[in-house]
Amino acid sequence: MDPLALARWQFGITTVYHFFMVPLTIGLSVMVAWFHTRWYRHRDEADLRLTKFFGKLFLINFAMGVVTGIVQEFQFGMGWADYSRFVGDVFGAPLAMEALVAFFLESTFLGLWIFGWGRIPEKLHLATIWAAAIGTWLSAYFIIAANSWMQHPVGATYNPETGRAEMTDIWAVLTNVTTLAAYPHVIAASVMTAGLFVAGIAAWYLIRRDPGDPDRRGMRYAMRFGLWLTLVASAVVIISGDEQARIMFDQQPMKMAAAEALCETEEGAGFSVFAVGNVDAECDVRSLVIPGLTSFLADRDFNATIPGVVDLQEEYSELYGGGDYRPNLIVTYWSFRAMMGFGFFGMGVAVVSLWLTREGRALPTGRWMTPLIVFTMLTPFLGNAFGWIFTEMGRQPWVVAPNLDGDLEIALLTENAVSPSLSTTEVAISLFGFAAVYGILAVVEIFLLTRYVQAGPDSTMFALPVDHPWGDSDRDDDSGHDDHDRDDHDGDTPPDRGSPTDADDEQFAFAY
Repeated sequence: MDPLALARWQFGITTVYHFFMVPLTIGLSVMVAWFHTRWYRHRDEADLRLTKFFGKLFLINFAMGVVTGIVQEFQFGMGWADYSRFVGDVFGAPLAMEALVAFFLESTFLGLWIFGWGRIPEKLHLATIWAAAIGTWLSAYFIIAANSWMQHPVGATYNPETGRAEMTDIWAVLTNVTTLAAYPHVIAASVMTAGLFVAGIAAWYLIRRDPGDPDRRGMRYAMRFGLWLTLVASAVVIISGDEQARIMFDQQPMKMAAAEALCETEEGAGFSVFAVGNVDAECDVRSLVIPGLTSFLADRDFNATIPGVVDLQEEYSELYGGGDYRPNLIVTYWSFRAMMGFGFFGMGVAVVSLWLTREGRALPTGRWMTPLIVFTMLTPFLGNAFGWIFTEMGRQPWVVAPNLDGDLEIALLTENAVSPSLSTTEVAISLFGFAAVYGILAVVEIFLLTRYVQAGPDSTMFALPVDHPWGDSDRDDDSGHDDHDRDDHDGDTPPDRGSPTDADDEQFAFAY
């Protein structure tokens, strides 16, 4: 196998693995901040225990995401030197902003949140977790802006003397129409991931723990909150995905055709639900088609003409020179459907679960529930992974796709992006090395998450004597709420209106 193929496998494996952590971190950051806000306002111990329990899981996932994400930076320079040289002037700007602004914001305030329990004023402590969540969402924006430039380069010109793309307008890069469409889609998918993660863990807890367990009320709230959040996020995913489809049709018509394995140009092209046969070889072997739906998704017209793969290949050959400009149709076709299938499955489970647990009803029990919960928790992770596989593989053979309405010289084929000095042996060694290390990290993360989930909130709490000067007076005088207007946590037993401190004036803290 040549160095290019191995380098692509290496970057693909490490990137997909890293992105398993990213959406959970993005979504959990705001969910933990929300639980902490409820604790600050209502002083209900159930909210405090939820904050620290899911906060512990959030921190484990965040740490693993940082560790696996660092590898990406090194791969740009070591495995893809020609790519870095070509895009460095543009690509480096949003990445630098992500590191200097977003990452330091989230990591700094996350540290303050971790070690600030009982040490800084409670209002300021609450602000730290929200600042960390904002930093996480900002970080995602800058990364998506960089990736979107590769999908649709803007705000730059090509310098023939240096053979590089040079940025002329950072604002154009940050407000790329591709970015503005992709960002809400990614964020909503991340919130959906965290919602099902929290709901799944809470549901498992409710099924497995004794009916008299003190955390049942909090876990029931967490379950239904996660389900409602999943439902709302799913709607945003659908709406933003629809907008992305129209943008994809305008900017990358080959990707649109590949998503449907649409061989010949069609007027009123239907949407293929699934295919039977070798999609790659026979291109448009389809068994169940929804008439006109692809045309509508692309151009809001059921009779719109959608160019096929064959015609686009001929067009691109004339425009860019001889070569094969078709992506892998098997990967694009099936990854697109896997992305949607897993997403709709998670949304459907959320709807059914909310209905089954309405008005205080308990979850169904049975041997099939635990496997269903685990599978449902996995579906958004798989949907996110297949979504990115489709996004990146559908762009091939370009690593920087040409802007059909811009400077066509700002384009780079993947085969021209790999480091020229890279040998097969070097890439093979690093590929298997990364795969082994990442496999170990996967075992470690699953072990830690499973351990703390099985132990429950008690594993993250212990009684720590705290004597700080702020007490309760720091937090509620300006909150606009008193003990008489606080909610009842989803209709279950009323919350404890007092502070979760015992007679010795102890305060719960993280168990590190």
